[in-house]
Amino acid sequence: MCGRVAYKLTWEEIVRLYQLTRFQPPVNTRARFNVCPTTTIDTILDQDGKRRLERMRWGLVPSWWPKTLKEFKLATFNARVETVQDKATFRGPFKRTRCLIPVSGYYEWQDTPGGKQPWYFTARNGSPALMIAGLCDEWKDKASGETLKSCTMLITEPNKFVAEVHDRMPVLLAEKDYEPWLSGKAGLELLKPAAENVLQKWPVSKRVNSSRAPDDDPTLIDNVQI
Repeated sequence: MCGRVAYKLTWEEIVRLYQLTRFQPPVNTRARFNVCPTTTIDTILDQDGKRRLERMRWGLVPSWWPKTLKEFKLATFNARVETVQDKATFRGPFKRTRCLIPVSGYYEWQDTPGGKQPWYFTARNGSPALMIAGLCDEWKDKASGETLKSCTMLITEPNKFVAEVHDRMPVLLAEKDYEPWLSGKAGLELLKPAAENVLQKWPVSKRVNSSRAPDDDPTLIDNVQI
């Protein structure tokens, strides 16, 4: 699973990396080093060939959900590749509403005799971002009439490098895959483990184990000795 990420992209980096339309007004971004599910994250959408940034709730709420948001108890921040076409929550968005989710890096936890040890994964080539394949949907609150936009990250089996720490990894897309994924031209064939040379990793402080750790603390991604 991928349940915690870091995000420190600037607006200029986002526009350059993902070829956003120049017609979208600049969006204020801030560095966050402990981003948790149900908080708001940035996504990249494509409408009529124009890419734009949209902020959404991390944890997909399907359009058909009939009750209140408070009553929605499913953990939908990740969608497994193996079941994404079958699960009622995800199969509709898989067909019609896809997105890209940029992150600077993500955390996974390794079971050790001393407890769960977090590791930070980021791009080995020094790129400021990893691009995760995502799905999104819109749900309308019947009481207030307000619309909630939400998303999920796709996860798959790990490559050998990630398997040293964890048994799942997010689906990481290369630049050539952005358009076919967003347009729906490509499907499950893109949703594979990343090549062995895409990521680097190092152990980080166990302070990140808590969702209450301040998300503006850059030392959360510092390499620590274990």
